[in-house]
Amino acid sequence: MADEVLLELGDDGVAVVSLNRPDQLNIYNLAMRDGLIEAFTAVRDWPDAGALLLRANGRHFSAGADLSEFGTAEHPLEARRIRWDRDPWGVLWDLPCPTVVALHGIALGSGLEMSLLCDVRLAAVGTRLGLPETKLGMLPAAGGTQSLTRAVGPSAALPPILLASTLEADEALRLGMVHAVVDDVEAEARAVARRLAALPPALTSAARRALHAAGDLPLDQGLAEELRLARLARP
Repeated sequence: MADEVLLELGDDGVAVVSLNRPDQLNIYNLAMRDGLIEAFTAVRDWPDAGALLLRANGRHFSAGADLSEFGTAEHPLEARRIRWDRDPWGVLWDLPCPTVVALHGIALGSGLEMSLLCDVRLAAVGTRLGLPETKLGMLPAAGGTQSLTRAVGPSAALPPILLASTLEADEALRLGMVHAVVDDVEAEARAVARRLAALPPALTSAARRALHAAGDLPLDQGLAEELRLARLARP
């Protein structure tokens, strides 16, 4: 696995994935992308995985994508093919176990977008969050238009995306971008991950799939999927 991403598989069933470019503000580059794909895939295939904790080393969670890599592909179609062939976000979203993210410092662009794909989002006091892409003449490209809208609704998602505004942690909490703002985000996130890992895996997996279905399916189909999953999860 690339040095940009670290993976720990704990005896408590918690898999810890750490962004590890602290001297570069944990900027998301191609090496980090490949490392995240490997890490998330390993968690998916780990039989004892009860929960995933996504965190970052250093003062900041992530300042977003490495813009120096933009435009390096020979053709725009080739850049698009690379993106879709090697995309960690679908693997993260589809993990069978619950996911928790611990945010601190700044969480911008793809740094925020990856956190929005996690089930439980905790932020340290003083965290700043935002999607600055429109200021740079582009759209969020790591799922932000979809994941933020799922999290807070279309009305609340419009200003952060269109205006590329940076939000303080308390405002992000009010909007629903994060679920809690805490003093010791590392300790709290690990505690939440351990609590989730202690639950029956079949139950938490079924609950995640049912909740995802709520955003994808009409109500009648979602209710039918909920019933099906409830029967599967029954001891």
